[in-house]
Amino acid sequence: MKPFISLAATAFFLSFTAVDMASAEAVTHAEQIQAGSYDVEPYHTQVAFSVLHFGFTYYQGIFSQISGKLDLDTQNPAKSSLAVTIPVASVLTTSSKLDDELKGDQWFDSAKFPEARFVSTQIRQTGKNEAVVTGNLTLHGITKAEILKVRFVGAGINPLDKKYTAGFEGDTTIKRSDFGIKTYVPYVSDNVTLHIAGAFEKRS
Repeated sequence: MKPFISLAATAFFLSFTAVDMASAEAVTHAEQIQAGSYDVEPYHTQVAFSVLHFGFTYYQGIFSQISGKLDLDTQNPAKSSLAVTIPVASVLTTSSKLDDELKGDQWFDSAKFPEARFVSTQIRQTGKNEAVVTGNLTLHGITKAEILKVRFVGAGINPLDKKYTAGFEGDTTIKRSDFGIKTYVPYVSDNVTLHIAGAFEKRS
Protein backbone atom coordinates (compact mmCIF):
# COMPACT_ATOMS: atom_id res chain seq x y z
CA MET A 1 0.00 0.00 0.00
CA LYS A 2 2.79 2.40 0.84
CA PRO A 3 4.29 2.51 -2.68
CA PHE A 4 0.79 3.05 -4.10
CA ILE A 5 0.13 5.91 -1.65
CA SER A 6 3.53 7.39 -2.44
CA LEU A 7 2.86 7.27 -6.20
CA ALA A 8 -0.58 8.79 -5.76
CA ALA A 9 0.81 11.57 -3.60
CA THR A 10 3.57 12.25 -6.14
CA ALA A 11 1.07 12.39 -9.01
CA PHE A 12 -1.13 14.79 -7.06
CA PHE A 13 1.85 17.00 -6.23
CA LEU A 14 3.01 17.07 -9.85
CA SER A 15 -0.44 17.95 -11.15
CA PHE A 16 -0.78 20.70 -8.54
CA THR A 17 2.67 22.02 -9.44
CA ALA A 18 1.81 22.00 -13.15
CA VAL A 19 -1.29 24.10 -12.51
CA ASP A 20 0.69 26.47 -10.32
CA MET A 21 3.48 26.83 -12.85
CA ALA A 22 0.97 27.53 -15.60
CA SER A 23 -0.64 30.26 -13.50
CA ALA A 24 2.83 31.67 -12.80
CA GLU A 25 3.63 32.20 -16.48
CA ALA A 26 5.03 35.71 -16.79
CA VAL A 27 4.95 38.31 -19.53
CA THR A 28 8.40 39.52 -20.50
CA HIS A 29 7.70 42.63 -22.56
CA ALA A 30 7.44 45.91 -20.68
CA GLU A 31 4.46 47.13 -22.69
CA GLN A 32 2.44 44.22 -21.25
CA ILE A 33 2.88 45.25 -17.60
CA GLN A 34 -0.25 46.42 -15.81
CA ALA A 35 -0.08 50.13 -14.95
CA GLY A 36 -0.84 51.23 -11.41
CA SER A 37 0.58 51.58 -7.90
CA TYR A 38 2.87 48.88 -6.56
CA ASP A 39 4.49 48.14 -3.20
CA VAL A 40 7.89 46.52 -2.77
CA GLU A 41 7.57 42.80 -2.04
CA PRO A 42 10.33 42.57 0.59
CA TYR A 43 10.93 38.82 0.60
CA HIS A 44 12.20 38.77 -2.98
CA THR A 45 13.80 42.20 -3.17
CA GLN A 46 17.51 42.54 -2.47
CA VAL A 47 20.32 45.03 -2.97
CA ALA A 48 23.64 43.29 -3.51
CA PHE A 49 26.94 45.17 -3.28
CA SER A 50 30.44 44.31 -4.43
CA VAL A 51 33.80 45.91 -3.57
CA LEU A 52 37.35 45.07 -4.64
CA HIS A 53 39.10 43.80 -1.50
CA PHE A 54 42.83 44.69 -1.37
CA GLY A 55 43.06 44.11 -5.11
CA PHE A 56 42.60 40.35 -4.59
CA THR A 57 38.89 39.54 -4.74
CA TYR A 58 35.51 41.11 -5.26
CA TYR A 59 33.72 40.78 -1.93
CA GLN A 60 29.93 40.78 -1.86
CA GLY A 61 27.05 41.27 0.55
CA ILE A 62 23.35 42.08 0.50
CA PHE A 63 20.73 44.31 2.08
CA SER A 64 17.17 43.05 2.58
CA GLN A 65 13.86 43.93 4.34
CA ILE A 66 13.40 46.67 1.74
CA SER A 67 10.23 48.74 1.50
CA GLY A 68 8.93 51.29 -0.97
CA LYS A 69 6.54 51.96 -3.81
CA LEU A 70 6.42 52.20 -7.58
CA ASP A 71 3.84 54.22 -9.46
CA LEU A 72 3.95 52.83 -12.97
CA ASP A 73 2.57 54.64 -16.03
CA THR A 74 3.05 52.24 -18.93
CA GLN A 75 1.72 54.70 -21.52
CA ASN A 76 4.13 57.42 -20.42
CA PRO A 77 7.01 55.89 -18.42
CA ALA A 78 8.43 59.37 -17.74
CA LYS A 79 5.47 59.96 -15.42
CA SER A 80 6.36 56.90 -13.32
CA SER A 81 8.07 57.25 -9.94
CA LEU A 82 10.02 55.07 -7.54
CA ALA A 83 10.84 55.43 -3.84
CA VAL A 84 12.72 52.75 -1.90
CA THR A 85 13.95 52.52 1.70
CA ILE A 86 16.71 50.12 2.79
CA PRO A 87 17.34 49.31 6.48
CA VAL A 88 21.13 49.52 6.76
CA ALA A 89 21.27 47.09 9.69
CA SER A 90 20.01 44.34 7.35
CA VAL A 91 23.51 44.12 5.83
CA LEU A 92 24.64 40.52 5.50
CA THR A 93 27.95 39.00 4.38
CA THR A 94 29.57 35.61 4.93
CA SER A 95 31.06 36.87 8.22
CA SER A 96 28.91 37.83 11.23
CA LYS A 97 31.93 39.69 12.65
CA LEU A 98 32.15 41.79 9.50
CA ASP A 99 28.38 42.38 9.56
CA ASP A 100 28.71 43.92 13.03
CA GLU A 101 31.70 45.98 11.90
CA LEU A 102 29.83 47.33 8.88
CA LYS A 103 26.96 48.44 11.11
CA GLY A 104 29.42 50.35 13.32
CA ASP A 105 30.44 54.00 13.21
CA GLN A 106 33.53 53.38 11.03
CA TRP A 107 31.27 52.27 8.19
CA PHE A 108 27.48 52.66 7.87
CA ASP A 109 26.85 53.78 11.48
CA SER A 110 23.40 52.20 11.40
CA ALA A 111 22.54 53.43 14.90
CA LYS A 112 22.80 57.05 13.71
CA PHE A 113 21.76 56.51 10.08
CA PRO A 114 19.38 53.52 10.13
CA GLU A 115 18.07 53.88 6.58
CA ALA A 116 19.29 54.44 3.05
CA ARG A 117 16.73 55.86 0.64
CA PHE A 118 16.46 56.27 -3.11
CA VAL A 119 13.81 58.57 -4.63
CA SER A 120 13.53 58.94 -8.39
CA THR A 121 13.59 62.35 -10.04
CA GLN A 122 13.46 61.20 -13.67
CA ILE A 123 12.66 57.98 -15.52
CA ARG A 124 13.65 57.67 -19.15
CA GLN A 125 12.87 54.62 -21.27
CA THR A 126 15.92 53.64 -23.32
CA GLY A 127 14.78 50.40 -24.93
CA LYS A 128 11.96 47.88 -25.14
CA ASN A 129 12.61 46.58 -21.62
CA GLU A 130 15.20 49.09 -20.40
CA ALA A 131 15.13 52.45 -18.64
CA VAL A 132 17.47 54.87 -16.92
CA VAL A 133 16.27 56.02 -13.51
CA THR A 134 17.87 59.14 -12.08
CA GLY A 135 17.25 59.88 -8.42
CA ASN A 136 18.55 61.03 -5.07
CA LEU A 137 20.32 58.45 -2.92
CA THR A 138 20.55 59.27 0.78
CA LEU A 139 23.15 57.20 2.63
CA HIS A 140 25.06 57.88 5.84
CA GLY A 141 23.25 61.22 6.15
CA ILE A 142 24.38 62.48 2.74
CA THR A 143 22.24 62.84 -0.39
CA LYS A 144 23.70 62.55 -3.89
CA ALA A 145 22.20 62.16 -7.36
CA GLU A 146 22.77 58.66 -8.77
CA ILE A 147 21.69 56.85 -11.94
CA LEU A 148 20.28 53.31 -12.15
CA LYS A 149 20.20 51.25 -15.34
CA VAL A 150 16.99 49.24 -15.03
CA ARG A 151 15.72 46.22 -16.95
CA PHE A 152 12.23 44.68 -16.79
CA VAL A 153 12.37 40.96 -15.98
CA GLY A 154 8.77 39.75 -15.96
CA ALA A 155 5.26 40.20 -14.55
CA GLY A 156 2.27 38.02 -13.76
CA ILE A 157 0.21 36.47 -10.99
CA ASN A 158 2.27 34.98 -8.17
CA PRO A 159 0.81 31.47 -7.70
CA LEU A 160 1.57 31.50 -3.96
CA ASP A 161 -0.13 34.71 -2.83
CA LYS A 162 -2.20 35.32 -5.99
CA LYS A 163 -0.94 38.90 -6.26
CA TYR A 164 0.05 40.56 -9.52
CA THR A 165 3.82 41.00 -9.34
CA ALA A 166 6.31 42.83 -11.56
CA GLY A 167 10.04 42.27 -11.37
CA PHE A 168 12.94 44.49 -12.36
CA GLU A 169 16.70 44.48 -11.96
CA GLY A 170 18.95 47.51 -11.72
CA ASP A 171 22.66 48.25 -11.68
CA THR A 172 24.81 51.20 -10.72
CA THR A 173 28.22 52.06 -9.29
CA ILE A 174 28.66 54.62 -6.53
CA LYS A 175 31.66 56.05 -4.68
CA ARG A 176 31.29 55.36 -0.99
CA SER A 177 33.57 58.28 -0.11
CA ASP A 178 30.90 60.58 -1.62
CA PHE A 179 28.75 59.49 1.31
CA GLY A 180 31.44 59.89 3.95
CA ILE A 181 32.28 56.17 4.19
CA LYS A 182 36.05 56.23 3.68
CA THR A 183 37.37 53.41 5.86
CA TYR A 184 40.27 51.54 4.17
CA VAL A 185 40.03 53.48 0.90
CA PRO A 186 41.80 52.66 -1.45
CA TYR A 187 42.68 49.20 -0.08
CA VAL A 188 38.99 48.35 -0.09
CA SER A 189 37.73 50.01 -3.26
CA ASP A 190 35.98 53.35 -3.21
CA ASN A 191 33.79 52.17 -6.09
CA VAL A 192 30.88 50.00 -4.95
CA THR A 193 28.86 48.10 -7.54
CA LEU A 194 25.19 47.69 -6.69
CA HIS A 195 22.83 45.13 -8.21
CA ILE A 196 19.16 45.40 -7.30
CA ALA A 197 16.58 42.63 -7.66
CA GLY A 198 13.21 44.31 -7.21
CA ALA A 199 9.83 42.62 -6.87
CA PHE A 200 6.71 44.81 -6.73
CA GLU A 201 3.16 43.77 -5.89
CA LYS A 202 0.25 45.68 -7.38
CA ARG A 203 -2.12 47.25 -4.89
CA SER A 204 -5.68 45.94 -4.98
